[in-house]
Amino acid sequence: MKNWKAILMGALLIAPTAFARGGEDKDETKRLENAGTVMDEILNVPDDIPQDLLDKARCVVVLPSVLKAAFIVGGSYGRGTMVCRTGKDFDGPWGAPAMYALEGGSVGLQIGGEATDFVILVMNNRGMDSLLHSKVKLGADATVAAGPKGRTASADTDAYMRAEMLSYSRARGVFAGISLEGSTLRPDEDANRRLYGKEASAQKIVLESKVDAPPAGAKLVGRLQKASPQLKH
Repeated sequence: MKNWKAILMGALLIAPTAFARGGEDKDETKRLENAGTVMDEILNVPDDIPQDLLDKARCVVVLPSVLKAAFIVGGSYGRGTMVCRTGKDFDGPWGAPAMYALEGGSVGLQIGGEATDFVILVMNNRGMDSLLHSKVKLGADATVAAGPKGRTASADTDAYMRAEMLSYSRARGVFAGISLEGSTLRPDEDANRRLYGKEASAQKIVLESKVDAPPAGAKLVGRLQKASPQLKH
């Protein structure tokens, strides 16, 4: 009897958090706003993403406030958004954000109890194309490396030149490269449909460039445009 009471009390304590977390994950507007704030804060510190890497990136994925509990209890995911450059050769202005989800226990192992922000640079067309069509296992379907930091840091080593994606994390104000090998990144199509309408998909949002960024995504898109207005090969 005592055991059943303990289980019931535990369930009652966990349930509000789980429901709150579920509601938060479906709030695309809040996720976009948080992603814009994360990108702005990271680009305003001295040791942030090297400028030449940002200028070569086709897309940027931002996953704000990922909690370790989400990977242990809440379905193994972190949610955020991806913004890509527009144009046939992805050398135009930054376009509308598409919603994405990060999955995999390896992510949960690398973060503590505090909220962790993740930023992933997609460095070439192959990496971007794979992300638009399916779930991608990082390290297997697409090469990924922990990114270097510092605006003037050397980024021409073989590891960075070969990688299709470069990943970073920020927790407690500390910004650093982080390995996300073994995790998966996929379009969050349910969220895309809620945000843009029933016909929306990550592929259409990024490739067709027929939708405008919602107001909640303006800060993120604008900050990327200011930081890196043109693709550099």
